[in-house]
Amino acid sequence: MACRGAGCCGFGPVNEDNARFAMLAVLIVLYLLCGAAVFSALEQPREKLAKERWAQRFERFSLRHNLSRGALETFLRHYEEASAAGVRVDALRPRWDFTGAFYFVGTVVSTIGFGMTTPATVGGKIFLIFYGLIGCAATILFFNLFLERIITVLAFVLKSCHELQRRRSGVAPQGGRGASAARGSGGDSLAGWKPSVYCVMLILCVAAVIISCCASAMYSAVEGWGYFDSLYFCFVAFSTIGFGDMVSSQKASYSHQTAYRLGNFLFILMGACCIYSLFNVISIVIKQVLNWLLKKMEVPCRRCPRKAFHPRRNVVVPGNPHVRRNISIDTDAINESETDGRRMSGEMISMRDFLAANKVNLAIMQKQLSETANGHLGPSGSCNRDNGFSGGVGALGIMNNRLAETSIDR
Repeated sequence: MACRGAGCCGFGPVNEDNARFAMLAVLIVLYLLCGAAVFSALEQPREKLAKERWAQRFERFSLRHNLSRGALETFLRHYEEASAAGVRVDALRPRWDFTGAFYFVGTVVSTIGFGMTTPATVGGKIFLIFYGLIGCAATILFFNLFLERIITVLAFVLKSCHELQRRRSGVAPQGGRGASAARGSGGDSLAGWKPSVYCVMLILCVAAVIISCCASAMYSAVEGWGYFDSLYFCFVAFSTIGFGDMVSSQKASYSHQTAYRLGNFLFILMGACCIYSLFNVISIVIKQVLNWLLKKMEVPCRRCPRKAFHPRRNVVVPGNPHVRRNISIDTDAINESETDGRRMSGEMISMRDFLAANKVNLAIMQKQLSETANGHLGPSGSCNRDNGFSGGVGALGIMNNRLAETSIDR
């Protein structure tokens, strides 16, 4: 039996998830090419100038001290080896005492990986593999749980503000029997009204900016960095990019050392959680842009001029992994009637549906992976390759369950 969702010209199954994945891959490649061009234009002249200055200083130093070029290069290579072990010209704190080791494992499990401290022994490298495997997985789970809770809090606060605004405008009942009836019919739940994904993104962005600005003020005062350099460090650390060109809490001593290191830990923790949540909300917005692009690319087939390319997908209904509904990007809404009356309008679904979806998230993921890998036929006898990963897994699954997808042109 032919697979559902096959193109009218026989090119195989085409659905929204696969089309979105291919388009995202192309856009990422183009984004990388543009970024490489910009950074090359900005940084290459400085790199050439630095090399020229170093060559001049190297030559002057060797002539002044009557050193051969080979001997001086050998000495510098020895210094590079010592530098990898933590030796610097300036006095720095020990890398592998308990405090330094605790800082190191924090950069490992958070996936920041500054690179200024790395294990040099074979035993340390082997232990890092197993330690990081469990630690990184646990930290990602922590970030996902934080993501759930921060959006729950934001939804509750925004709903309260919305209800207050309705009362002031006279739309909602102020109190008494009418208000009691509204509360009894579910007026206090989050199912009736859902805040927009764009509002959540704005709040998370403001929170990330506030945390970064406060942390930058601390780093600028304690580490002696420029304020904009401190902002750069905050983004690199909070986003877990972790270049390692700037690393906090590395001096041998600080004034109020204990307080500073505690503040450094808390800022990095809060910043990483906030940026992680913001990244996942932005990913939903990017997905909406891709949906809009797919809608604009609906071109009729030459052989079948009456049929256009309408990507479709199967979506697992939250709370029931066996019930599937077709969603088309034409309407970007569930085709069957919604029993709960909620709109797919870029707003959050109810917490009840979200919690129910979380309980079956792992089972859904395993089922989809198994069907996709083995190509088994579904209950209706059709091929399951067009199922895709519509609901998403991990952080994307959380955001897809909490934030409904919508077209950007609405």
